[in-house]
Amino acid sequence: MKPSTLQAIAICVIRNEDSIFVFEGRDEVKHETFYRPLGGAIEFGEYSIDTVQREMREEIDEKIQNIRYLGMLENVFRFEGELGHEIVIVYEADFVDQAIYEKNWVTGYEDNGKPFKALWKTMEYFRNSNAPLYPDGLLQLLGQK
Repeated sequence: MKPSTLQAIAICVIRNEDSIFVFEGRDEVKHETFYRPLGGAIEFGEYSIDTVQREMREEIDEKIQNIRYLGMLENVFRFEGELGHEIVIVYEADFVDQAIYEKNWVTGYEDNGKPFKALWKTMEYFRNSNAPLYPDGLLQLLGQK
């Protein structure tokens, strides 16, 4: 993210009983491990619903279905010491391939080829404040706080 810019992103919440599918990130400046549903920047001319489908294909090579709009969040944050500001369109969906619900985790890849870990985390884990779930306000949107 470039400083002093507002970015529009779309993320997708996928549930598996009381768990959601998230990627594990790390902010070395804050010494913080955090989690966020998969998704990414909305490209110019692209609808946000198309963004979540594209991001799932690009990042973990998976297709999603039954896509439902959940809401919008505004997120002002610091990552690696830099101020960021996002408008986050939040969707919920299901994986087409049911086998992914049985996996503990999968390796995903960012645009730059950097790998990341995507895994199932229980809502209880986030409700108990074991680690942050971003963007801010997502727990409330999901009816969890």
